[in-house]
Amino acid sequence: MHWRRLRRQCEKVIGEIPLPEPFSAQELCTRLAAERSRPLHLLPLPTPTAPGTPSGMWLATERADYVFYDAQTSPLHQEHIIMHEIGHMVCDHRSGIDDLRLYRHIDIADPQSIRQALPRLRYSDEQEQEAEMIATLILEAAGRLPAPSRLSGMLAGLESAMGLRGQRGTGASCSHG
Repeated sequence: MHWRRLRRQCEKVIGEIPLPEPFSAQELCTRLAAERSRPLHLLPLPTPTAPGTPSGMWLATERADYVFYDAQTSPLHQEHIIMHEIGHMVCDHRSGIDDLRLYRHIDIADPQSIRQALPRLRYSDEQEQEAEMIATLILEAAGRLPAPSRLSGMLAGLESAMGLRGQRGTGASCSHG
């Protein structure tokens, strides 16, 4: 799917999300928890993340959602990580990880109740592209990121060549429930 189609699709999803003004990740999580009728906890990862380890993760248990993020990075990056995980949550993405015992050591009240774990490691699959687009759109709507360029022609080509604009994916559909 072309990135513009992915963007339009994800814009519809975030159009249903009650963005707070002024914006804060914590307030957005409070609103989403109320809308979903289940607690949503924001928790920093226990240590700074190293390359190859998650900088964020959405964990769904039987009774609550948990969003973990790297608290050792800039505030804007923290917000982006949190919004990315919220993207997974609102799209009801599913993990390809079968062995959830790997996540049982995380400090939550009942680690045996983990039903879904999506670590933020790769950006190549469709779910990751959707979550990344959702994060970008939420932060754009909140005024944390500049709106996308409307350049065309040669200037758009230069922007794309410099990595500032381009395709975001090849196919995705955000189905949330």
